[in-house]
Amino acid sequence: MTQMFWTQLDTPIGPLTLIADEEHLLHIRFDEYLPEGAMGCRTPLLEEAVRQLEEYFAGTRQDFDLPLAPARAGFHASCQAHLSHIPYGERRTYAQLADAAGNARASRAAGTACRTNPYPIVVPCHRVVRSDGQLGHYLGGDAAKRWLLEHESAHAAR
Repeated sequence: MTQMFWTQLDTPIGPLTLIADEEHLLHIRFDEYLPEGAMGCRTPLLEEAVRQLEEYFAGTRQDFDLPLAPARAGFHASCQAHLSHIPYGERRTYAQLADAAGNARASRAAGTACRTNPYPIVVPCHRVVRSDGQLGHYLGGDAAKRWLLEHESAHAAR
């Protein structure tokens, strides 16, 4: 069994729990769930993830360069892969994400892919909104999604 490690980071949108193994970031969570047997310590990988997230929240980082666990196959994985192609400070609709992932009529499934994204912020599911312009739901809550979009909008022009 692979050893897992975790650390927590205070952010403007609330505490985040980062979970990794020796090689990959496994999850970023908005709750305090910890996998059984995980050790609370900052490994070099978790230190790097914390550094990059702190830079993001400071407005000095727009892209992340972290080793993520290999993606699963299927439509949800395709949607999650396309999330990283949405430019910083821009938005796409769930329908646009579904179309980019290969099924233009699967906007609800694209929403589910966003909701099950294991790497919120790093893989920017917050950049996906409803076709009517409303934010849609976000794993970290509506206030967090609004903050992230406004933060990126303010820093994208620099």
